Amino acid sequence: MRRLIDWHDRIVRLLSGRIPGAVALLATRIALAGIFWRSGRSKVVEGTWLEISDATRFLFAEDYKGVPLPPELAAPLAAWSEHLFPILLVLGLATRLSALALLGMTMVIQIFVFPEAWWSVHSIWVALCLVLIARGGGLFSLDAAAGRMIPRASKSA
Repeated sequence: MRRLIDWHDRIVRLLSGRIPGAVALLATRIALAGIFWRSGRSKVVEGTWLEISDATRFLFAEDYKGVPLPPELAAPLAAWSEHLFPILLVLGLATRLSALALLGMTMVIQIFVFPEAWWSVHSIWVALCLVLIARGGGLFSLDAAAGRMIPRASKSA
């Protein structure tokens, strides 16, 4: 039994290291970015970057009319956000802010658009956002690179 416990402890130490944690945060950033990027791409005219499609305008005017913003504002804001924040997440730039913005979007979707989707979808999105808000982008992020380059004020000063 002791050998089994020792083997378990070694595996836990190995998986709790700096590199595995950084890989997990990178995977989390990419997974969350992918969800919102695909949604953003579905809101624009194919072959364009940010031209809002007529179908999107219709959805925001009719199906998503519970959102407390005018549809002519909500549709482009959603499309732009679903492009900007995933790019920032993949780069690991402003990771916590981007995850917080996507958490806000998720809660708007949950409350005003698809309230029945909490356990099937939105709880997973919220969990991904919260991991990134709490932990940041990790070692493989531009946030970490910037943090290494910017001198910090000494705590004793």
